[in-house]
Amino acid sequence: MKIRNVLFIAALGIFGAAVVHAQSKIGYINSEAIMQQLPEAQDAQKQLDALAAEWQGDLKRMQDSLQQKFEDYDKRKLIMSDKRRADAEKELRDLDQQMVDYRTKRFGTNGDLFQKQNELMKPVQDRIFKAVKDVADDGSYDYVFDKSSSTLLMYANEKNDLTAKVLAKLQQK
Repeated sequence: MKIRNVLFIAALGIFGAAVVHAQSKIGYINSEAIMQQLPEAQDAQKQLDALAAEWQGDLKRMQDSLQQKFEDYDKRKLIMSDKRRADAEKELRDLDQQMVDYRTKRFGTNGDLFQKQNELMKPVQDRIFKAVKDVADDGSYDYVFDKSSSTLLMYANEKNDLTAKVLAKLQQK
């Protein structure tokens, strides 16, 4: 049994025990729907998309240059001296490594895109979390799940969907 399933079953057991002692009020939101309707989230996503497209363009140019140099090398390698062939092969390896380094720097786990996403999305996420907390407090909800995340939500009664209330809270200025 996967650890995720074990944790889910354990959480259900704990949750079930809590429900026996007291009725808990549960709601859920769809954070994807909220993000799609928030102008600041859309603006942040457009900025991220523009950066990613620019960096993808840089990678494409690097790849095209490498491909062209490889084709030139391949056509001439038989007439090159051993020294010239070794230099050309080293240049090709270096260009390939530069491309790998650039891709990692821009798109890697802690790359520029990841950092920019954190920078742009953190204020939006903080606003959403505050609105969720406010709606939960106002409605006396004990638990609020995010239906769009990887949290297992087996059933959701539409009457408990707090997405519209959270959006309304966010749109109040």
